[in-house]
Order: sequence, then structure tokens, then C-alpha cells
Amino acid sequence: MKWKNLIKVAFKSIVKNKMRTLLTMLGIIIGVASVIAMVAIGKGAEKRIQDQIASMGTNLLTIFPGSMQSRGVRMGPDAGVQLTLDDVERLKKNATLIQAVSPMVRSGAQLIGGSGNWNSSVWGVSEQYLEIRDWALSSGDFFSATDVRAQNKVCVIGLTVVKNLFPDEDPVGQQLRVRNVPFKIIGVLKERGQSSFGMDQDDLIIAPYSTVLTRLSGSGHVHVNQILARAVSLEQMEQAQAEVTAILREAHKILEGGDDDFTVRNQTDIASTAQETSSVLTVLLASIGTSCWSRSPSAPMRSASAWPSAPAAATSWCSSSLKPSSSASPAA
Repeated sequence: MKWKNLIKVAFKSIVKNKMRTLLTMLGIIIGVASVIAMVAIGKGAEKRIQDQIASMGTNLLTIFPGSMQSRGVRMGPDAGVQLTLDDVERLKKNATLIQAVSPMVRSGAQLIGGSGNWNSSVWGVSEQYLEIRDWALSSGDFFSATDVRAQNKVCVIGLTVVKNLFPDEDPVGQQLRVRNVPFKIIGVLKERGQSSFGMDQDDLIIAPYSTVLTRLSGSGHVHVNQILARAVSLEQMEQAQAEVTAILREAHKILEGGDDDFTVRNQTDIASTAQETSSVLTVLLASIGTSCWSRSPSAPMRSASAWPSAPAAATSWCSSSLKPSSSASPAA
């Protein structure tokens, strides 16, 4: 049989040229391993990005105040029409594709309690905040709608605050002073780690927004930094975004054709952008791995006699590079 002879010849060639066989096997192993490693790195990066985006909350809509243009100059977000608690109430009453809504009021503060002091961010939110962010507690309880209405001085803290102020004790039930205002700690958030933007999500204090507005902001104004909303489903994110936009345009009395004085961001848009970026990264890494394998000396199957010796190859290359081309003009 012809195929039997081919197998015999191939086997004899392998035994006779052991070094070439070893190099060929080594090149194939290294090449395949590099491609697998590169693809695995890309997939790992993609999974990490998806997990970080999911940690911000699923079905999430974020509403920011818009900017204002005055005499051809575009002002910052705080210079224009700001979001208010009335906007939050309108969304609660009129939005049919929104499951939960929470205002967000930020205030930086120096914290005093436990074993020392710590500078952190204080966020005033509603009782639906954990539902919107898909966040859970490691201990204690979250505040209720009654605490929001009564402006109770209660708070929930992140793990970073716990490590810096209460490293060796349970903080639940203890007192924490925020700008000399005493707050009672009623719960501790589960660890989230860093966000996709490098922010420590555990370095924060969460309190009722009504308490933050009256006790920490001092003015009791109704303006909020942003609004978070949770759509009823991932499939209806775009419809929910359009509904929120329509409700706020009507509330802000924006005429047809006019620019929005707010911005609604869809979490799905961020996720899809990150997905495309990570996919490009995976393809790029796989291409690099394939290129490295194809450039290995053992990748082309050449016989031992076909490989020139190093001195001969160097001499040949030098002579060819120093030889003038036939199209070059003669020296003067």
C-alpha cells in the first residue's frame, strides 16, 4: 500500500532528523500555546469589564443636568437648568417603564468615629437605591421611606470606611459624626471594589437624601446632582430612555425641536461599547500570537540541508545589500 510506504518514510525521516523534529514540535507547541494564552487574556479582560459595568447596576438609566449656552459659550452642567426633586416625583408618577427612581445628592465630608477620622463622600439617596444598583448589605438594614420623610440621621457605610474607622469592631449601631452632625450606622454595604473608572465604590456613606439636603448642604434646596432609574427589563431599556426623556422635556417646558437641558445615559450603551473594545482587543492579541508562531524558525517545514549556515547567510546578505542596483545611475 502506498500509504504504508508514506508512513514508513515519514517515520524514518523523523528518527533521522531528531533536531529538526524537536524544533518543529517546539515551534508548534509554542505557537498554539501563545495563541491560546492571548485569546484567554482577551476573554478575561472582556469578562472583567462586563463584571465592572454590571456592578454599577443592571437596567440602569443615569440622568445628569445639562449645560447651558450663553452668548456662544457653552457653560458647565451646574450653570444650566438643574434637576430637582419635582423631576423625581414626575418620573415616579408618570413613567410606566421605570421600576425604581432615586435622586442622588453628593456632599464630601470629614468623618469622625471609631478609631479616628476619615474623609469620604456622602451620598443622599432614596430607599430604592439598593434595588437600582443591585447592591446588598453584608450586615444591618437599609433605611426606609419613613426615614426619608422624617429626615432621620441614619446611614449605611462602605467597607473602606469600616476598615479605616472600625477595623476591629462591628460598626452597626455605633455613632458617626459627619460635619459634626451625629449619624447612627444601621448597615454595612457588601464589597464592590473599584469601578471601571478606577473609583473605590466602597469609600462612601449613604444616607436619606432629605437628611443630606437639610443637615449637610445647609440650604435645604431641591436641586439634585443626578437621578438614577431602573428600567423594568433589559429589553425595554431604549423605550424607557425615550419615556424618561419625554417626561423631563415636558416638565422643563422644552419646545419641539429644542435641545435637552439634561442627559440620559443608558447602561446598555456603555456595555456595548466596552464589548466592542474588548472584542477588538481579543482579535488583536490572537493576531499577535498567530504572527509570533508563523515567524518561528520551525514553522516552515524545511529540510536540514535547505537551511544555510550562519556565516554563509551573513556573507550572502552583506554582499547583496552592498551590491548597487542595476537601475542606479553611475557615480560621477
